Order: sequence, then C-alpha cells, then structure tokens
Amino acid sequence: MAFAVKEINENSQTLPNLTLGFHIYDSYSSARMTYYNTLKLLSTWKRTIPNYSCHKTKKLIALVGGLDSSTSFYMATLTGLYKFPQIAYSVFAPMMNASKFLPFLYRMMPSDIVQYSGIVQLLLHFQWTWVGIIATDDDDGENFVQTLTPLLSQHGICPAIIANIPTLSHYLNYYDLLMHTSPESMLLISSEVNVFVLHANHRTITCIKWLMYMYELLEEYDTKSVNKIWIMTAHWDFSTDLLQKSFDMMFFHGALSFAIHSNELLGFTHFLQELDPHSDNNDRFIQIFWQQAFGCSISSHNEKECTWQEKLSNLPGVVFEMSMTSQSYRIYNAIYVLAYALHDIYKPSPQTRAIFNRHHLDQKPWQINPFLRSITFNNSAGDIVSFNENGELTAGYDILNWVVFPNQTFVRVRVGKMDPQDKELIIKTDNITWRNSFNQLIPSHCFQDPSDADDCFQCPEDHYSNKNKDQCLPKRMNFLSFTEPLGITLLSLAVMLSVITVWVFWIFTMHQNTPIVKANNRDLTYYLLISLLLCFHSTFLFIGKPHTLTCYLRQTTFSIIFSVAISCILAKTVTVVLAFMATKPGSKLKKWIGKKLANFILLGCSLIQVGICVVWLWTFPPFLNFDFHALAEEIVVECKEGSDVMFYCVLGYLSFLAIVSFTVAYFAKKLPDIFNEAKFITFSMLVFCSVWFSFIPSYLSTKGKYMVAVEVFSILASSAGLLGCIFFPKCYIILFQPVLNSKDLLIRKK
Repeated sequence: MAFAVKEINENSQTLPNLTLGFHIYDSYSSARMTYYNTLKLLSTWKRTIPNYSCHKTKKLIALVGGLDSSTSFYMATLTGLYKFPQIAYSVFAPMMNASKFLPFLYRMMPSDIVQYSGIVQLLLHFQWTWVGIIATDDDDGENFVQTLTPLLSQHGICPAIIANIPTLSHYLNYYDLLMHTSPESMLLISSEVNVFVLHANHRTITCIKWLMYMYELLEEYDTKSVNKIWIMTAHWDFSTDLLQKSFDMMFFHGALSFAIHSNELLGFTHFLQELDPHSDNNDRFIQIFWQQAFGCSISSHNEKECTWQEKLSNLPGVVFEMSMTSQSYRIYNAIYVLAYALHDIYKPSPQTRAIFNRHHLDQKPWQINPFLRSITFNNSAGDIVSFNENGELTAGYDILNWVVFPNQTFVRVRVGKMDPQDKELIIKTDNITWRNSFNQLIPSHCFQDPSDADDCFQCPEDHYSNKNKDQCLPKRMNFLSFTEPLGITLLSLAVMLSVITVWVFWIFTMHQNTPIVKANNRDLTYYLLISLLLCFHSTFLFIGKPHTLTCYLRQTTFSIIFSVAISCILAKTVTVVLAFMATKPGSKLKKWIGKKLANFILLGCSLIQVGICVVWLWTFPPFLNFDFHALAEEIVVECKEGSDVMFYCVLGYLSFLAIVSFTVAYFAKKLPDIFNEAKFITFSMLVFCSVWFSFIPSYLSTKGKYMVAVEVFSILASSAGLLGCIFFPKCYIILFQPVLNSKDLLIRKK
C-alpha cells in the first residue's frame, strides 16, 4: 500500500494537485474489533460517533481490506449502509459473491469457480484420483468441501479422507488443540493418501504444523506424513504469520499452490531496501514488525537492541519475502483502482460535468462507485485491471511450485496458469520440483480392489462403466459418419440419384424442341429437375459430424427446396387443368393461361415456406446438442430442432402442398392421354405422402445416427419417387418410342 501511494503521489500525471494518504487499522481477526475500527473510520477522529465527521483535510474516500473474507464481510455490511466503496483483497466465501447484496464491495480476485475447475484439471493431469481434502472448520471450509466434492466425483476422483482443521487462535493451549482436533485430521498424518487438497488460512497451516510437532513429541510421528504432496488454494498467504519462522519449511517442499495472478513491479525491491523504521517514528507497524522479525527491541535494555542496520533482504523467505506476493500485488492494484477512479472524476468530461461542479470539487465517497464499476487500466507491470459485472477481478490463477532449501529459504516457481476465459489449465510438468520421497504411483481407484466396494461413484457424463463395474471408459461419439457402411450407402445412393437427375436433365435439353418436352411447360420442368437435384444434394448436410452451421441449414434447406419442387408440380398441374378448361366455348379462363400464372404459383408457394423458415431461425433456431443419456455407451452428437412446433409446421406445409397437388392431379386424370401428366403426378404424390407419413413414427422411434438415417432415406425416397414417376415415362418415350413424340399425337383423345 505504501509503495503504491508513494508512486501515485510522485506521478504528476495521476491526480495532479492531490495527495493520497492512508490509515491502517488492525482487525485482530475479530468481528468485534472489525466493527469497532469501522465505526472509527466513519466517525470524527478519536471519537466513535457515526454519521459525524469534522475533518476538513482528512477526507475518507474508500476502504481497502480486510485480511480474510469474514473481516471484509463485516466491514462491507456496515460501510454499505453509507455507500462507501470497499475494495477487498482477500479471497471470498461464496456468500459474498452476490453483488446485489454488497453492491459497493469490489473484489481484487477472480471467481472461485475458475479455481475449482483448475484443481480438478490439475488432479486429472497427474492422474491423482485418490486424494484427501483438508479444510477449515468454519462456514468457508464447509462450503469448499460441499462444492469441490461433487466436482471430484463427477470426474472420477475419490476424496478418500476429508478433515476439518481448527484455527490456532481458538486454542491458546496446544494440548487442548490436539484434543479438540477431529479424528479425521489425526488420521491424515499417517494416512496412505499421498496427495492432499488444502483449503486453509495461515492460522490453519500453523495448526497443521503444530499437530506434526506434537505427534513427534508423543512418539506417534510417522515419516509417511512428510512424503505427501500438498495442493493449496489461493485462500491464504504464507508470509503473513511470523510464528512460522520456528517451523521446518521442508514440510511444504514440492507443494503446488494456486495464487491469483501477480507480477513483479519495477522499483518495489528498492523501496523495501530503503525502509528505515528509525527515521520514520510515526510508522508503528514497521517498528513492531522490525522488532519481531529481527528479535530486537527499541526501548528495553533487557533485550537485544535494534541497531537499525538490519536488512530485510537478510531475512529468510519464511519471515519476509522481498518479491511481490499475490496478496501484495492485489493491494497494489486496489490502490491504483481508487487512484484512477478519482482521476476520472477530476478529469474534465461530459460525464463528470453531469455529476460534479468543477468549481466546487467536494466529492462524496458514494460518487466514486460508477467510476469503479467501469474502471479499466494497465498497471506498471502491463497487466489489465478491471472488474466484471459481479465486481470481481477479471484475472486468472498462477500455479506455483514450492521449492524449499536446507537453510529454510524457499522460492515459489511459476509452473502453470489457469486461463479465466476458457477455464483451461496450462502447466509445464518438467519445471516442477518434486519431493524426493514422493510416490507418484497413486492408486487409480478409491480402493486398491475396486470390486465389491461398499460405495460406488458415478462415472462422469462422458464415460460409462465397464462390465465389471470397476472402471470408467470414455463414451464414443455417435453421429452418421461418411466412413461407416450406413453413411457410405446413403451417400452413394444420393450421388447415384444425382447422376440420374443430371442424365434426365441432359435428355430433356437435348430434346427440348420436341412436343413432349414443350407440351408441359418446359421451364417448370427444368425448375423441377434442378430442385430435385438439390434435394439429393441436401442430404450431404445430414451426413458427417454436426456443426452449428449445418444445424442451421439442415432442415431449412431441405424444406425450402422440397417446397419449390412440389410448387413446380402444382403449377404444372394447375396450368394443364386450366388449359383444357379454357378450350370450352365461352370460357373466361383464357386470360389466366401462360407463364405468369405458373410463376406466380411457384413463387407464392415457395415464399410461404421461406417465411416459415425465417421465423423458425429468428425465434427458436436449431442448435448443436450433445446427448449423454440417450445411449449408455455413446454420446449422441445431434442437431436439435429448437422448436418442435416449427419443425412440424414445415412438414405440415409440405404435406399440404402435396395433398393439393394430388387432389388437382386426380381430377385431371381424364385429360387427353399423351398430353396428360396428371396420372404420373398422382402416383408421385402418392409415393411422396406415403414416405413422409411413415417418416414421423419411424423418426420418433429411433435414436442417434439412425434417426438421421431415417430422415436422409425419406428425402432420397420421396425425391426419387417424384423423379421416377414423372420423368421416367417421358424418357422412355423420347429414347425408345420416338414415334409417339410427334405433334399429331398431341391432339389425340383417349
């Protein structure tokens, strides 16, 4: 904090003509002291009278703290009444993540969900599926266990032992501490579990080490306890407890810990080296720290007197770290968040003019909140600092490896990170230093013999249990593939029918001036052939692994093309019927004869289907879905319709067009023989309706790729029915009975 304030005050570009200051209050990790000191902040100097503040020069603008989540929560419930902005640098319990309850609390840490995902991915990366969990004996620890345990079970990781550890401050008598510790925590020392997930604060860590110490005194110390790997969460900062200098740090050698992302700051080490408590008599915190860290005294003559020549760099890392820790980095960024928010307030802009009078800049703490919510900047280390909509820092986690040396110094080496966007763990295994005695060959199950176990865990959604029920196997992807026999068969059939359609089209173009081609609206015939060709090609969208784009195009493409094909048939039939009705004496239908009517029917009927599909895509579009439960050993990769109502509306409209075409063609069956397509259209519509009426029960009774195969077969069968019933008789006449393809026969009556 002091380093950040010093940088800001010395920077003429940030808050010019303004000076930042700060007061530090000790909460003693006590709710009572937290409330008391918070009331002092809201009162006149040295008088605990809330709502009254007579300071003219010392204006409280925001609060930073506290050390743990409970302290921050106590502060926020009180300062929130006054809309005071509070920036917390401790990792929070989930109860504090509700921004609507604490709208003026900003958290210098990302969501815990990212950390939970990182723990699971880390265990899976090293195939550690037999682990222990140690958590604090409070609400925070209970929530940690309740949240993490289901995630572990879902991924096949067994929490073999779960222990609750009390905080040291609750037990001043260490014998009482040993007696009150739960049996599970006593078993963890001698447990065969080699990997422990540790959710703790600095006092809980001290408690664990005291337990180790007392086990040694009671001659129950087992070397198994020092052969474990600890995976520690970001909920504690090891360097905050000076009692730790009396313990053997080798206990944590080889450990892995999650830490909120931090970076080294230019000038920070030099700032620490220049600290001199002797010249700054007003800073009691540094003086107290100096005495405890170096074991000297300022005033007493009975103890070693401080020479003020002591160097912080000479202290072991267990007492004080010269590098920037994760917690220090968060405090540094918290001060700069406030500074940039104040800078935005004083910066002339339309937004600030609407809130403040530039001639009277007597801002209130609550006026900073809008600027804090939208703050975004790059700090001196180049990292982006901003908050999300929940008031949480948009940052990831670093994975640190603890390397402890025989002289009790240690370093934390960054060996990986957790990406907050994709929630993906990236770790460099080769850079990790393991404990020499650590056995990485962890059992892969909760029991060495998983058969006949009393308790079973459920396999993850993407796995299934084998026949012996003692192993989880990955599920296969289920979709209609281009490489499987069924997919190859349908694909070959579509290609063959496409070739036949092209061949028919070629025959008609080569004989386009013959009577049989010209007699039935040559243009509509070409439109029909092209639409049938596209119908065969539309089946390619159904074969292969589905994607979002193919899901959008599958049903809509096939339905629009089919509506064009049936509209062509309807237009041909109506044109023929009207042509013969117009030949009757006195008929007024002659003006309707021609291409305009046919084109109107074609466009009108097709555009209605296009409109239905547009509404479908706009309201409830199809989407890609992974069904883990339809089949026991496979994951069904499918395209969901999005709306069953819209899907059946599309099929219903196609059925309506087919029924109308069938009806019109049926009544036109008595027209002259050679001229007449009606009987062929009648048969084609009969085939079409039969296929699609049988499609619905078949479609609903199948699952996975066979459901897709049913639809592909229905498309091919109905299209082939139209092609065969309408065009094959004409091709037969053109190729094998050319004598019938003459103008004289067009006027022959049946």
